[in-house]
Amino acid sequence: MATSIRLSRGGSKKRPYYRIVVADSRAPRDGKFIERIGSYNPVLPKGDEKRVVIDVERAKHWVAAGAQPTDRVARFLDAAGVKERAARNNPKKAEPGQKAKDRAEDRAAKAAEAAEAAEAAKAAAAEAAAAPAAEEAPAEEAAPEAAAEEQAEG
Repeated sequence: MATSIRLSRGGSKKRPYYRIVVADSRAPRDGKFIERIGSYNPVLPKGDEKRVVIDVERAKHWVAAGAQPTDRVARFLDAAGVKERAARNNPKKAEPGQKAKDRAEDRAAKAAEAAEAAEAAKAAAAEAAAAPAAEEAPAEEAAPEAAAEEQAEG
């Protein structure tokens, strides 16, 4: 029989309380179990002694008998010194998905285009600022000629 050491939920709604039990792996979560070896009360503060209570001798016995602890119970057993838990490392977990990468590339491309457009606008503004100074003189000369033409017509 495949056995597991896992949490069995008790307590009321929004007030969880778990029993640490040894159960047949095919049994339901809160159903039939072989032995209760401790308790876990997540409502209590983390430093509280009664937050996790484990019968260490029975836990060692069941681990030696081949019972597989769940991830959460493995953390408790590691803290109690019953079974060492290998540190997990999943570097791909923090990596963004493909769609997020595509959006980031699009955003970077748009930012580059906007920067180029801004530089082009600055260059055009600088040219426009330099050009009107040279063109204004002929415009002033043209204005008296236009006024003279208007007087001649009128």
